[in-house]
Amino acid sequence: MQVRSRTKFLSISPQKLRLVCDQVRGLGAKQAVTVLNFMPKKGAAFVKKTLESAIANAENNFDLNPDDLVVQQIWADEGPRLKRVKAGARGRYKPRVRRLSHLTIVLAEREGA
Repeated sequence: MQVRSRTKFLSISPQKLRLVCDQVRGLGAKQAVTVLNFMPKKGAAFVKKTLESAIANAENNFDLNPDDLVVQQIWADEGPRLKRVKAGARGRYKPRVRRLSHLTIVLAEREGA
C-alpha cells in the first residue's frame, strides 16, 4: 500500500528543497520527522509538514500503522517562475526570478510488516 501527499507552489527553489529530500529518503516516517525537527534549513519545515500530512493520510484513510511506514519516494519538481524586477543604477532595472517548487512524498509499508 502506498500513500501519497503533495504540496504545491512552495516558495523555495527546487535545488534547495532537494538537499533536504536527499536526507530523509529511505528513512522510516517517524525517524524522518525527528531528523527534520533538528535540521536548520528552510526546506525542512516544508518537508516536515508534507510528511506529517502523508502520515495522517495513511492513518486516517487507510488504517495503516505509522510505525511501519517508510519514505519510499520523495522528490521536488520545479513550479512556475515569478519574474520580478528591481530598480538598478542609472534608470535601469535588474530582473529577479522567484522560483517555486512542488513537493511529493510517497510512503509505503515496511517489508514484513
